[in-house]
Order: sequence, then C-alpha cells, then structure tokens
Amino acid sequence: MTATQSSSVLRIVFMGTGDIALPSFSLLFDLDFVDVVGLVTQPDKPVGRKQVMTPPQIKLVAVEHGVPVYQPEKVSDASFLAELEALNPDVIVVMAYGQILSQALLDIPKVACINLHASLLPKYRGAACIQAAIDAGDSHTGVTVMHVVKALDAGDVILKCETPIGQQETGGELHDRLADLAPEALKKALVQLADGSATRTPQDAALVSYISKLMRSDGRIDWSMPARALERRIRAYDPWPGTSTEFTEKKGRNKGRKRRLKIFPQVEVVDVTDGNRTPGAVLECEGRLVIACGEGALQINQLQPDGSRRMAVADFLLSSPFEVGDVLG
Repeated sequence: MTATQSSSVLRIVFMGTGDIALPSFSLLFDLDFVDVVGLVTQPDKPVGRKQVMTPPQIKLVAVEHGVPVYQPEKVSDASFLAELEALNPDVIVVMAYGQILSQALLDIPKVACINLHASLLPKYRGAACIQAAIDAGDSHTGVTVMHVVKALDAGDVILKCETPIGQQETGGELHDRLADLAPEALKKALVQLADGSATRTPQDAALVSYISKLMRSDGRIDWSMPARALERRIRAYDPWPGTSTEFTEKKGRNKGRKRRLKIFPQVEVVDVTDGNRTPGAVLECEGRLVIACGEGALQINQLQPDGSRRMAVADFLLSSPFEVGDVLG
C-alpha cells in the first residue's frame, strides 16, 4: 500500500488461538483505520474431566463483536483458502495460531501477512521463546513484528518493542506482560503498513537461535545445574511445564515409594561451603529446606507433593520426610 492510500481502511483477518493474542485482537476494534473481517482460530476442544467442548477465548471476543469465525482443522485445505480469499484481506495478522501456514495462504493478503512473536528476533525463534529468555538470564525481551515466510520465524522484521525482564519474574508473568505489550507493537506496524512507511529489515543469520516446544518432561529438575541457573529455570517454567523432582517415602505404608515433588519459584540461592556436595542432596531440613546443586544450593520455600496441596516448606517438613544426606531426583 502506498502513501496515497493511507486514508484507506485496512481489511484485517486475525489468526490466533493462545490467550497471549487476546489483547492484540481486542485492540483492532479500537482502530478507526481497520476493519476486522474475520478471525481464524483452532477448533473447539474437549476440556476437563467431563470433556466439555470449549472454544478458544478469542472466539468469544470475535462473536461478541460480530466477526465471522473460521476454525479449519487444516488451514491448508483448499476449501478454507477459498473462504479466506473471499474475505479480500489487506493484512493477515498472526499471533499464537498453532498451525503452519502454506505459501498459498501467505499470498492471499494484498499488503502483508505479519506475525507477532514474543522475542527479540532473530534470538529465540520457535515456541518456548518466553521461557528461553528467562532461562538464559537475559535482561530484556520483547515483541517482534515481522513478515511471515515459509521458514520458521525467519521473515523480515518491521519493528520491535522491548521490555526489561524482572529479576523475580516468572514465565507466566512475562507472558502476560508481553501480551499487553503486543498491541502497542501491532498498532505501530499497522499504521506503517497503512501509510507505506513500513520498512523490512532482514534477520542476521549469524544471530539466530531456535527453541523447541517444551514438554512436561522438560520440567524435571537437574540438580547438577548451578543453583543460579536452576533458580532461573524454575521461574521460567512456571506455570508451564512446571518443575519437579522426586523423593523416596521413608515411612508409612508407602515406604520406599518414589513420589513427585513440584517446586515453585519462591526459591533462594544459598552459598554453602560444607556438607554433602552431591547434587540433589538435602543439606538442611529443619526449619528450612536446602538442596545441593552442581554449584551452590537452593533453599526451597514452597512445594507440592503429588496428591497433596501446595504448601510452605515448614508445613511439609512437619512430617519429617527428609534427613540430611538424602538425595532427591
């Protein structure tokens, strides 16, 4: 779109499923130079013990605003592509959608297909970019608006919005802050696309890093890590996939049984100079719980044994489940 077309209304199709996309989608209804002509989101899914079919939250927002909703099983299906083309979009905006986009789809919008990505590209391409930034100890992260291409998160960058990472911030907290930052980035990008001032900056291939999707098994604590690195990981992986270790029941009818113990981000790095240096070893278990790491130690303050509630360590230790020298994991 050229500068002479700046007074035109952009016809927008939004593609998103995850809750991180909600603020950006909602923003569009406050912009007088856009017309939201469709939402593409994932199909409703069964949720909970009763497997109740539940729509993505973003679908409810679209219905509330009278926006047509499309939920194709496969976004590459020819029938859906025909429906999308009939919407005649100028711009397709993608954020946390959940399917790979075909070249045929990318060719549909007249102006651009853009993506909002929760990292400062080219660093952290892929799914777990929010957790990766905390886990690595980065001081800043942000939202990148880029053109969508077939390669993963590899398109030319339009702009970035940065934010510092708090020293005690968890993955969930950063997720919510980036969700609130994304509308600012999206509005700037759409204004530039509308008036023809948007630039395209290729990503520096030498700075690219990839982050794969996290699995629940990734949350198993590796006590051989340095305490400071492990503290960051526990924060990064809260609430998903969470972090946990195992301990062995020492009494009762379940004596000898391995039991999972979920660890929460309220942990403190402790410098220790004596005691058992085996990673995972219990160094203290009276009044506080201190566990040896590959370097230093962690004081655990909140945890949750399998089959029980989340609790303060002081309450957990009332049952005297540990002795100094026990090894977790």
